[in-house]
Amino acid sequence: MRKEFTRPLVTPIKSDTNILSILTQRVQRTAHEPLIEYKDTHGTWESFTALQFQDIVIGLAKGLMKKGIEIGDSVAILSSTRWEWTALDMAIMSIGAVTVPIYETNSSLQIRTIAQDSAVRMIFAENDNQREKIEAVLDEMPTVSEVCVIDNETTDVTIIETLTEYGKAIEDTEFWSRVDSVHGDDLATIVYTSGSTGTPKGIELTHRNFVFMAYSGIQSMTDICYRPGGARLLLFLPLAHVFARYMQYFCIGSDTVLGLSNNIKTIIPDFQAFKPTFILAVPRIFEKVYNAASQKAGRGYKGRLFSRAAHLARQWSYAQQSGETLSILKRAQYWLYNKLIYSTILGVFGGNVEFAVSGGAPLDSSIAHFFNGVGLPLLEGYGMTETCAPACVNPTRGYRIGTVGLPLEGVTFGVSDDGEICIKGESVCRGYHNSPQDTHNQIVDGWLHTGDLGDIDDDGFITLTGRKKDLIITAGGKNVSPSVLESSVMTSPVVEHCVVVGDKKPFISALITIDINDVNAWLRSQGAAEVSSLDEATRNPIIAAQVDAAVDKANAQVSRAESIRKYKILADSFTEENGMLTASLKTKRAVIVKKYAELIEKEIYVPKK
Repeated sequence: MRKEFTRPLVTPIKSDTNILSILTQRVQRTAHEPLIEYKDTHGTWESFTALQFQDIVIGLAKGLMKKGIEIGDSVAILSSTRWEWTALDMAIMSIGAVTVPIYETNSSLQIRTIAQDSAVRMIFAENDNQREKIEAVLDEMPTVSEVCVIDNETTDVTIIETLTEYGKAIEDTEFWSRVDSVHGDDLATIVYTSGSTGTPKGIELTHRNFVFMAYSGIQSMTDICYRPGGARLLLFLPLAHVFARYMQYFCIGSDTVLGLSNNIKTIIPDFQAFKPTFILAVPRIFEKVYNAASQKAGRGYKGRLFSRAAHLARQWSYAQQSGETLSILKRAQYWLYNKLIYSTILGVFGGNVEFAVSGGAPLDSSIAHFFNGVGLPLLEGYGMTETCAPACVNPTRGYRIGTVGLPLEGVTFGVSDDGEICIKGESVCRGYHNSPQDTHNQIVDGWLHTGDLGDIDDDGFITLTGRKKDLIITAGGKNVSPSVLESSVMTSPVVEHCVVVGDKKPFISALITIDINDVNAWLRSQGAAEVSSLDEATRNPIIAAQVDAAVDKANAQVSRAESIRKYKILADSFTEENGMLTASLKTKRAVIVKKYAELIEKEIYVPKK
């Protein structure tokens, strides 16, 4: 390695243990305090104490044992985020079985591929719609012996109750004997990547991986999970994604109350009802909150006031990051804007949020500086499925915008000779399921080769510059990392996705999609007429001018040779259903470039006559 940096482990972590220990230790500390809060079918918030939730997990685990689930058997969960997901996950792994998460948006064919590769024995489906997807390919999944429905409309008895009843035939001693036989290096879960570059790979994560990273994260972010009045996280990302899944263990392992929501359409009232003290989200969520606030201000006096307030918020953030202070006049203006505008924006998140953790995609610096300026630091982090999601994150004090922070305690980062970021430590996965060659290629001498390019400064802060596979090399030999351009363009209130292209071409260009609802909301805020279709939107000069401004803003961050010279607004959408997005909503660059190859050649790179 050309560079290495390790963040010391201040307190030793006992990681050679069953992941259930995270819950049992929480019960020992705060047995009768709330652990999980959720909305019932009527929309009312309910809760489980730590002891109540442990009893549920144990009952389910015994039921699985009675059903014949043995150590090493794979059990899949096909569901949105809900408390039953968390309980089943804990129950499955506690008895040495292997949880296989499946995204609720996966197709029947994707379900079949995952179930075949991991030899799934049992599947928990959220509802009849998910069950139907399973049954469409059930004959092609010979290892699957039972499909259980969590929300079964044909009966008032839930699968949770049924499984718990089965479990009553298992003695406590038999259950705890099974728990004690499961150790740190035993397989806990196989998590399938969302497949932005090809067929999803099954990543094998052990009990040690998750236990170590849960407590490493807690020790690295004590200000977030231990605070006066208690810490609260509202989790709304899909639990099939390892980032959200890790955060539930982080909450259980600390004294944080975990709130669960699965409807992004109700996320604002959910924030206001649950009142989280910190939130976890992808950059797109923060972009949409900013754009919504801007659109609500509209034009005229309110619009000008918001624009000035946003500009001053960024100025405050730039000064804070450089160790400077604003003038007396600007500090007075900042105090006034804080009372009139910034507090209202933070009120969207429930009014008690102190920090936000952002990950999953690059965060545009202008969005980061805006939220930092209004009083909500976006602590950007980085990790992979192969490291249980987190590997580094910005600290609550001394955070540096533009970096992905410091390694978590006990984690080592390295930079190889070609600039690739590599990671070593107890967070690194066991390997790739049924793929020893991938394991051999990706994990070398304990170092996980991430495929990301970046650097580490003398203080240990990590900066990412792009993906090795995404690196675009123009015909003139210029190496261009598209992520900076794409994340900047996507801060526009009318842009949904931006994909930069230009490999082996004379200049850089981009394919841009827009969202009809966002476009019309923005047009209304500008006092302009709405459009009736995406096709009409692509020909609207007001929208074109807004996209132009977004592209100009992105180009200002790079050299002329790296800038977007031409772009095309598509009358299409990139979705998971049409194969353009992964389940974690990342664009599939290779798929998109292939689909629009003819358009790119004929409408962007038109030969000069």
